[in-house]
Amino acid sequence: MSKRRFLVTSALPYSNGRLHVGHVAGAYLPADTYVRYLRARGDEVRFICGSDDNGVASLISARKEGRTVEELTAHYNARQAADFAGLGIRFDIYGGTHQPKFVELHNRISQGFFRTAFDKGYFVKKTTKQLYDVQANQFLPDRYVKGKCYNCGAEGAYGDQCEACGVSIDPMKLIYPISTITNTKPEPRETTHWYMQLPQFEEKLRAWLEAKRQPQGDCPPWRETVLNFSLGQIKQGLPERAMTRDLHWGVPVPLDDPDAAGKVLYVWFDAPIGYVSFTAELCQQVDGDWKAYERWWKDPDCRIVHFIGEDNTVFHALTWPAMLMAEGSYQLPWQVVANSFLNIKFPGKEEEKISKSRGTAIWIEEYLKMFEADPLRYYLTAIAPESQRTTFDVDDFITRNNGELVNALGNFVNRTMTFVQKYLDNKVPAVGDRQQVDTDHLANIAAHAERVTARLDTLRFRAAMEEIMNLARASNAYFDAKKPWQQRKDDLAACGTSLNVCIQTVKALMTLMAPFLPFSAEKCLKMLNLDVTALAWDQATVELAPGHALGEPVILFQKLDPKVVFADMQ
Repeated sequence: MSKRRFLVTSALPYSNGRLHVGHVAGAYLPADTYVRYLRARGDEVRFICGSDDNGVASLISARKEGRTVEELTAHYNARQAADFAGLGIRFDIYGGTHQPKFVELHNRISQGFFRTAFDKGYFVKKTTKQLYDVQANQFLPDRYVKGKCYNCGAEGAYGDQCEACGVSIDPMKLIYPISTITNTKPEPRETTHWYMQLPQFEEKLRAWLEAKRQPQGDCPPWRETVLNFSLGQIKQGLPERAMTRDLHWGVPVPLDDPDAAGKVLYVWFDAPIGYVSFTAELCQQVDGDWKAYERWWKDPDCRIVHFIGEDNTVFHALTWPAMLMAEGSYQLPWQVVANSFLNIKFPGKEEEKISKSRGTAIWIEEYLKMFEADPLRYYLTAIAPESQRTTFDVDDFITRNNGELVNALGNFVNRTMTFVQKYLDNKVPAVGDRQQVDTDHLANIAAHAERVTARLDTLRFRAAMEEIMNLARASNAYFDAKKPWQQRKDDLAACGTSLNVCIQTVKALMTLMAPFLPFSAEKCLKMLNLDVTALAWDQATVELAPGHALGEPVILFQKLDPKVVFADMQ
């Protein structure tokens, strides 16, 4: 397999709260799985993420929690980084758009990006009416105002985007707008901002997106949910979009204009540039030159992949590519992988939306205090909302952990390793005289490995995990058919042949599961007495030599008690 180069990003979480399972299922776990697969394949990858510190969301939360915005964003940046690490989601860098180690470089790159597009004439200065909170004595950018969506009628739509229908919102058009600061009705007042001319990019964006319906080289077609939504927005007509705000917290507008004083770049202008500035900081740390980021962002040989939640589609598939087109020197995304939202269902309750404000969530911090990471990684992959919304059902989580991870995958590994330790000197037995049933099973392993590879190459993580579990079930069926406990008494050589095949199966399962269940794969490495080179993707079906000494068997997965109460995790 030829070595390729990838720059993979996960959407920047707001640094104003804890992470829950819905966050992880959308933009972070599938990205980590993909990165682990690419690296096992031998590709060169940099995996970028960090917190979105600027803008209104952090200011609102800081006010509610009685902290300075600097204290709040630093706290949640560190908390989120710890949660990701606990789940085995390993970014090469986890930055923060306003964290002390990142803010200077982030501001410099963001301002340079804005200036370049401005100098090319893609911004128009306009004085318009915007909502103003008289009681708070300030204009109300985006999330400082809520109201009824004029597109779908949903209540509680924010002034930047309706979470119900995904449409970008003009806060002046909101029905019954209310200030989130004082809960009063705001009034229109004049202010000046710089508007990006998104309509100028409609035809370029349409052609670019339409081309994504078909494979392009090794790039699989984009998901229909992303393409249909984005092209639908273009059909309706893209609006001019103000890329500056009346705020003190953010990236200062880099214009020598009196009207720019006291204004910052719109958070959705500087946030995706965070991918670039974090890459630059990583290059400074690794390569000794922050400008080496250009090898990742401006080289057509590098494939840029964005993992996001469905609510970020408009920004990543339309606004961000338009920004890149306006700047002119960057590569457009190779893939934008969007997952739908995840609902939640607790025992004895109805299915509902995950809500931070209502506390209806399973928080990662609390989960990791109770359970290992891999069962959650498995379940979120098994129910991945790749094409439509799905539900995290607590009862189903326990059932699938016990019935699939424990009884299928874990059981096969355990029965194989303990049998070899107890009866075959804890070494890989001789190949012996393999029969048709043995060679058929080994061929089945190779076929499953090919299918897992194909699913991962096309970003179908749920289907890839299903193939691995199908192999685990087939392996248990092989074990049962061979009856090694009986062969041990009747024909020890035939027993050795059966367990040789089972050991080769454990090795293949270990390699295939590693991108999904990295902690369990590490346990298998130790049981097989191998080093990490065995996790290379092309080693999955390479057999262990007879006589290879094995390690101590351990239990891969723990059975969960259905009586476990998740209430403390909400």
